[in-house]
Amino acid sequence: MTLAQPHDNITLEAQVLAEALPFLKRFHGKTIVVKYGGNAMTEESLKQSFANDVVLLKLVGLNPVVVHGGGPQIEQMLTQVGKKGEFIQGMRVTDAETMSVVEMVLGGAVNKEIVALINQNGGKAVGLTGKDAGLIRAKRLMLPKHGSPSELLDIGLVGDIQQIDPSIVHHLVSGAFIPVIAPIGFGPDGETYNINADVVAGKMAEVLGAEKLVLLTNTPGVLDKAGNLLTGLTPRDIDDMVADGTLSGGMLPKISSALDAARNGVKGVHIIDGRVPHALLLEILTQHGVGTMIKSS
Repeated sequence: MTLAQPHDNITLEAQVLAEALPFLKRFHGKTIVVKYGGNAMTEESLKQSFANDVVLLKLVGLNPVVVHGGGPQIEQMLTQVGKKGEFIQGMRVTDAETMSVVEMVLGGAVNKEIVALINQNGGKAVGLTGKDAGLIRAKRLMLPKHGSPSELLDIGLVGDIQQIDPSIVHHLVSGAFIPVIAPIGFGPDGETYNINADVVAGKMAEVLGAEKLVLLTNTPGVLDKAGNLLTGLTPRDIDDMVADGTLSGGMLPKISSALDAARNGVKGVHIIDGRVPHALLLEILTQHGVGTMIKSS
């Protein structure tokens, strides 16, 4: 024998389901690119929450495509081999030894863990790197030096995306699979490149014609100088915030990717708090967002 739920609880559940209906109709059959990283990737309860969300989105007719990072896992492995991570303008400086660690961690351990997690929760995930089926072609990224833009900085085997061939992703999505992509690309001579996961997610969303790009972070979203959460931002708003120094450091690749996606056809770009359980569902299927939305115009 089981105890009946109080009517108030049942009514609340019905209201939640009813609220999701218009969003389910609007986004049915649409592609949602999700950048997965931060706390959502390291805390056990949040990992389960994320996997449940992705599987549910697929089951109700959306097409999630996951692009993942793995910064903490890379740092842990670098420490084990006696190396210290270094970042310039939010990008990891990557020599040959670091690249070997990055490929082993991202393309191996982390990617397979995410695939297994989604599959354990009822999905059908398939792991990829940018090397698979020629998915991500890249060249060496040269960063303009702060204060001297004509001077370029070489930060090693860090990739600048040249081309994405989405055919393998389309094939998997049409077969009811969930692609899980590690941000590793290949160069013209077969060299391997480490590419910022936010950059890969943004470009993937553009190429796939995604309805939404969702970036999971360790912050509530885009904050002003007083620490207030901002949403409904336009590309011009973001440009102003970068110019006055409100946005800097590790947020820059994220913001740059978000802006490029918003300017190139992705209708909604969301930077959300991955520390909130079921943040993905809350942002996509309810009126109660948990972060910042950047509008296309």
